[in-house]
Amino acid sequence: MSDQDARTLLVIVDAANVVGSVPDGWWRDRHGAAQRLRDRLAVHGLPGYDGPVEIVLVVEGAARGVESVPGVRVEPAPGSGDDHLVEVVAGAVGRPCLVVTADRELRRRVTELGAEVTGPRAVRG
Repeated sequence: MSDQDARTLLVIVDAANVVGSVPDGWWRDRHGAAQRLRDRLAVHGLPGYDGPVEIVLVVEGAARGVESVPGVRVEPAPGSGDDHLVEVVAGAVGRPCLVVTADRELRRRVTELGAEVTGPRAVRG
C-alpha cells in the first residue's frame, strides 16, 4: 500500500440501508435506486469532506448487477451485504475507514474493526 493509499479515506456505503432510509418508492426498482445512489456518490463524493476519498458501494440482492463507475467501486455481495461490508473493512488494514449505514448491528461490527460510522444523511444530501 502506498503512503497515499494509507491516507485516503475509504468510504464504504451500505447501499441497501442508505437507499431504504427514504421512502421514495425505491422498493419498486431496487436496481435503479442503487444506480441513482452510485451516480450521486460519483458526482458529490462525501459532502463536507475535503480530503481524498475512495468510495465503495456494497450492493446485494436485486442491485447486484449495478456496475462500477469512475469514482465509485461497486462491490456485489455474494451473500449477506452486511457480511461483505465487514469483509471490506477487515481488508482495509492500516487505512482510515468510514462506513455509511444506520444498521445498529453492522455499526457495532465495523467499529470493533476500527472503522468510523456515519448515517445515511451523510451521502443523501
